[in-house]
Amino acid sequence: MNRIVALVILLIPGIIAAIGVKLMRDMVFNILHNPFPFLWLQFLIGLLMFLAGLWFIAGFILHRDRKRNKVQPRFQTENKKEENKK
Repeated sequence: MNRIVALVILLIPGIIAAIGVKLMRDMVFNILHNPFPFLWLQFLIGLLMFLAGLWFIAGFILHRDRKRNKVQPRFQTENKKEENKK
């Protein structure tokens, strides 16, 4: 059950990022969608949506890997760095 919840938590930002890519692509092909009055605004919103989705997924993976001690020393928290030196 926990894995299904984690999958759903990751799917939502993934879908948001995919919609952001679509909005940016449509701007390149000069397709303006209804809620946006300008193409540049559509591109900017798409870029923000893509970056937000990517940021969430990357943070989720980094948090998971930190808990399992599978990251390089520069990505570890300060407490873990001190424990590894001893």
